[in-house]
Amino acid sequence: MDELDVVTLIVRHRVKAGQEAAYEQWLRRTTRIASTYPGHLGVNVMRDTERFVCVLRFVGTRELQCWLDSSERRHLIDEVAPLLVEGDQTETEASREFWFTPSSAPQPPRWKQACITFLVILPLSLLVPLLWQPVFARLPWLGGYVPSNVLITLSIVVMVVYLFMPKVTRLFSAWLNSR
Repeated sequence: MDELDVVTLIVRHRVKAGQEAAYEQWLRRTTRIASTYPGHLGVNVMRDTERFVCVLRFVGTRELQCWLDSSERRHLIDEVAPLLVEGDQTETEASREFWFTPSSAPQPPRWKQACITFLVILPLSLLVPLLWQPVFARLPWLGGYVPSNVLITLSIVVMVVYLFMPKVTRLFSAWLNSR
């Protein structure tokens, strides 16, 4: 899969006061259904007091379009409409990843973003070099200053972007978005 082919669907919903629990139940079911569609790569949900921003990634435009055109999605949107202040607002972006929030949504304070980033990167920067040591011992040419730093940094960046940051931002979303 070519990274340039990844397509991101950004869905914004403003939920009516008192309907948050019903919406969250609908959202869990919807993200579970979306994950069964071919080419689905994952979903991140960010929330403030009344607005939810869902970021769904698909391997390509065709796969995303299958989800958008599906009767299941149309039924789900009809079902959630009474819970929303405004209708279903979507935006499509080519190859966009979000750690914290899309640019049009309120950003968490930078100090909170720095804390979360530090929380993710520090343990990796301590652990990843130790994990590479056996490889460097077997292949000394990889253990040189530049090759070892390239491999260690690449490992950390890939794990941060694809594995840890999406999970940690979901875990700390209430704190990140609190004022």
